[in-house]
Amino acid sequence: MQTVDLGDGIRCIETGLYRHGLAACYLVREGDALAFVDTGTTHTVPHLLRLVAELGLTPSHVRYVIPTHVHLDHAGGSGELMRHCPEAQLIVHPKGAPHLIDPARLTVGATEVYGPEAFARDFGTLVPVPAERVVVAEDGHRIDLAGRTLTFVDTPGHANHHGCVWDERSRGFFTGDTFGISYRELDTAAGPFLFAPTTPVAFDPDAWLQSLDKLMAYEPRAMYLTHYCRVEAPERLVDDLRHSIRALAELALAVDAGPADDRADRLRVAVGRQLVADAVAHGCTLDEVRIRSLLEVDIELNAQGLEVWLKRRARRAES
Repeated sequence: MQTVDLGDGIRCIETGLYRHGLAACYLVREGDALAFVDTGTTHTVPHLLRLVAELGLTPSHVRYVIPTHVHLDHAGGSGELMRHCPEAQLIVHPKGAPHLIDPARLTVGATEVYGPEAFARDFGTLVPVPAERVVVAEDGHRIDLAGRTLTFVDTPGHANHHGCVWDERSRGFFTGDTFGISYRELDTAAGPFLFAPTTPVAFDPDAWLQSLDKLMAYEPRAMYLTHYCRVEAPERLVDDLRHSIRALAELALAVDAGPADDRADRLRVAVGRQLVADAVAHGCTLDEVRIRSLLEVDIELNAQGLEVWLKRRARRAES
């Protein structure tokens, strides 16, 4: 798997999920102290350990494992990585901690989303993290990596158990999914193309927009995305992401006004059209077949997440 040295002691690591360039995690080094932000899946862990060895270090030099949230492309390898890193602490959002200590419900939920065969193939077996090695990170929790300060910032919207990690050294955020998805193949002369992942099950557009305001108040120089790698000058990109959040929410409400029996299928079609149209409007010159190929997983998961959001809104309206 490829790694890219981004400077400031940060390496972007390809996780190997689905295709190259879809998902990454990060290694932060300060002296001989290491921290992983996100882990990829269980299948990614041998590659992370190999990278540590290539740096001339050992798993005992890993001080922290910090999943931004517990979706499996971000945190699926947490337990397995912790098993190999005896000195590491797991830093995680309060709402995510129980699911990594006992991943049974996480396994069931992800199996429902992906199906049992795809879950086993793509994510492997989730390994529990011993509770005594878990540090619950409230908003503003500060992490000392050999004198380098990392700060965990609560950022609901994509998920209610999501946090971003502020790195004072690089003046950048490790954003998980909060600063959206931006595949390098869709870059244009106008810059990176960003869109919102409305993956099941806790999409909250209002909270997400507030989380973006919270991140931008730090005046970051860069965002380190799980999907995919570093983007710079976030102040020029954030409005595109705000547009995507609002557009996908409005799309879902428009679809909801139609018949209920085929709503999931209509959402899938509408999300695909929206994302392709936005990419083309951004100046992407790839043909539609190629754009859809790059966005195939996201179209499906975004549609599923919007369906869950609509059901949740309906339940609240009835109560």
